Amino acid sequence: MSPFFQALTYMLIGMGVATGAGAQAPAPAAVVTPIAVYAAGSLRGALTAIAKDFEASTGQPITLTFGASGLLRERIEKGEAAQVFASADTDHPQRLATKGGWLEPKVFVRNSLCALTSDKLEVTPANLLATLLRPDVRLGSSTPKADPSGDYTWEMFRKADALKPGAFVTLETKAQQLVGKVDSPKPPEGRLAYAWIMDKGDVDVFLTYCTNAVAAQQEVPRLRVVQLPAELQVGAAYGFTVRSAASPSAVAFGDALLGPKAQAVFSRLGFALP
Repeated sequence: MSPFFQALTYMLIGMGVATGAGAQAPAPAAVVTPIAVYAAGSLRGALTAIAKDFEASTGQPITLTFGASGLLRERIEKGEAAQVFASADTDHPQRLATKGGWLEPKVFVRNSLCALTSDKLEVTPANLLATLLRPDVRLGSSTPKADPSGDYTWEMFRKADALKPGAFVTLETKAQQLVGKVDSPKPPEGRLAYAWIMDKGDVDVFLTYCTNAVAAQQEVPRLRVVQLPAELQVGAAYGFTVRSAASPSAVAFGDALLGPKAQAVFSRLGFALP
């Protein structure tokens, strides 16, 4: 090798760009495992916004899985790797905690039942029960045990029975359990199930969370939202739990649900304080 090329080779080696003998490979980017959050379907809008803000402020990605709380709890019990479970009640997260491996649940937000009604009915809180008991009025609900919304609805039926004996049997018999099952019909992409069902005219009244009813009315403005009278009102306490062996980031996300930013999102969407 000529002195010139020999000197050039030594220079390139010194710079680390010769044949690769002294080159440093770039360090691989760290892979951050997303936090798997399972949450009640009624939390979709709120948690999507809250998770987006959490990701932006921490760099920690989150994957969200929504569904009926009871069905999600069953999936977790069968081995699905959720780290945070946000339920529309406290019973389902408490069942996980009682079996072990999950922390005691905390109430992070509240909701209540409302009636979403057709514009063809003249319904007020005062005549709601009489309307529901009419033979010609078709009633829709979620599914008890699988979805807390159904459990709250059945609790409302029991209150109705205390006011008008026999009402429970009538309402339980006529209620069509249209959401909350594994095989419940799925609405088209981007549509809320309650708005879709009411828009098709499948039922005349749907008993659901007030937040769902308001969102459905925003999607289909002709629908009406009717508050339950005081004697029939049913409150819903939402609880979350975190897996005992969850990452610190998962614990932080759970804590964030009680923080001012998340609570502002919940409030904006019609939820009440814990």
